Amino acid sequence: MSSILSQQLDLAVTACKGGIRVLRHRGPSQVQFWFIALAIGITAGFAALFFRKGIERLQAWLYGTEDVQHLHTFASSLPWYLILIIPIIGGFLVGIILQTFTKDGRARGVAEVIEGAAMRDGQVETRAGLASTLAAFITLSSGGSTGREGPVVHLAAIISTKISRWIKADGITGRDLLGCAVAAAVSASFNAPIAGALFALEVVLRHFAVHAFAPIAIAAVAGTVINRIEYGGITEFALQMPSQLQFYVELPAFLILGLLSGLTAVVLMRSIFWADDIGNHLQGRFSLPRWLRPTIAGALLGGLAIFFPHIIGVGYETTSLALGGQLPLGDVVLFAMMKTVAVAITMAGRMGGGVFSPSLMIGALTGLAFGLVATSIFPEVSGSVTLYALAGMGAVAAAVLGAPISTTLIVFELTGDWQIGLAVMVSVSLSTALSSRLVDRSFFLTQLERRGVHLAAGPQAYLLSMFRVSGVMRPKDGKNCANSDACWDMIDDGIYVDANSTLEVAMPVFDKAHLPFIPVVSLKPNAPPELQGALFHVDALKAYNRALAATAAEEHS
Repeated sequence: MSSILSQQLDLAVTACKGGIRVLRHRGPSQVQFWFIALAIGITAGFAALFFRKGIERLQAWLYGTEDVQHLHTFASSLPWYLILIIPIIGGFLVGIILQTFTKDGRARGVAEVIEGAAMRDGQVETRAGLASTLAAFITLSSGGSTGREGPVVHLAAIISTKISRWIKADGITGRDLLGCAVAAAVSASFNAPIAGALFALEVVLRHFAVHAFAPIAIAAVAGTVINRIEYGGITEFALQMPSQLQFYVELPAFLILGLLSGLTAVVLMRSIFWADDIGNHLQGRFSLPRWLRPTIAGALLGGLAIFFPHIIGVGYETTSLALGGQLPLGDVVLFAMMKTVAVAITMAGRMGGGVFSPSLMIGALTGLAFGLVATSIFPEVSGSVTLYALAGMGAVAAAVLGAPISTTLIVFELTGDWQIGLAVMVSVSLSTALSSRLVDRSFFLTQLERRGVHLAAGPQAYLLSMFRVSGVMRPKDGKNCANSDACWDMIDDGIYVDANSTLEVAMPVFDKAHLPFIPVVSLKPNAPPELQGALFHVDALKAYNRALAATAAEEHS
């Protein structure tokens, strides 16, 4: 009997070890993994819900109103000094937080999550990420003109990172855990399960692998349930008038709207980057401390909000008015311009937050302006201006995110109107096609490109940067290494590569020199190069090809 029990115990221990091993390396394809996806979805859903509720509570306390959904109307009756001082205090607190807990004083967001999915096995920074979430929380509560989806996505990524490190997950499992967390957070933020799942696949993971869909869908549904427990099944925006399409006759107008929306999105993105460059220049020229930059941005926002209170926060009240066609043409154009300026100031001031909600507002205003003009010129063949506002909202947001599929669906789920899909799809397709040629595909990928992270061109562009030369080279005096005398002759001619550099640096040297190997050296200040070994062209190509094959296998699994 004791022998039988011992054997059964050994079998149980072996099964548990095997289960952990399967979970680490083949988790997404196992049914058991779906329960982890459910747990992540619930956790990320509650994180997104608490983040949203916390912003509403703090915003209501700061501005002295119980109805934050109509904050812009209420703020117009507040004393001017209160509207000015609240963003300044918020910017000061954000500056202190980011200077203390980040290395560069920059708030993390969706771009860093995309980078983590592509280059860090689905993991992100936790310390800087938590500080960025807190900074964005203060920014959105105190009048910053951004959205809550960026910090919520990064907060969800922190949750999945903790779990990935706990189970020591490999790259595929870690990325799928990340996708689950992001899908749940987006779904819980906007009550949009379909769009949340597709956002994780299209924007963050940037592939539609079949093995990832089931757990991500489960997590998205879990996040949506969390939202509906608190808010019910209502949509974010309620359309005030029917959105009727005069079918084929009106479609050319939506083609033009798509092009206009693409240009509007490019103006928004380039305004943010231009303002960021100006901020970097001024900060360097006057040696400003990092904590002062958000404070100055808060002062600029406060001064702008005195005259244009609609720029405060997410801007759902103005977006709802635009979708209802309740704004005159002059106000629509002015509000869109001022919101663009406010978003650029907030993002360039390193105050944190996302760009999705601002792009919804600017898109709705752009669509409404176009619709007011178009319906006045051709009233006999025109539908409702609401339809133009809705299509413009989706078109600008899709161009900014570089996500036409998920953005189209999220517009439907935010409004509950599924009858005008043709018009929205036409506008979205034209806007993304145009904007993707004027920037690096999206706002987030352009952000990364400006930092030297080349994700926009695909794996063939960024995989080389993931391999250190020291990890691929053949060490000197090792087996099949290059002759030392030949290496030193090449070093004397200036042909070598640093051991700490990546294959992204080494491969152009091969192309230029047309040599089978390059000497690898270690470089130290005020010292001659020290030979470490040689990097062979064939070894570099083998490592690159293995990485490409692994990426392709994951994306098509």
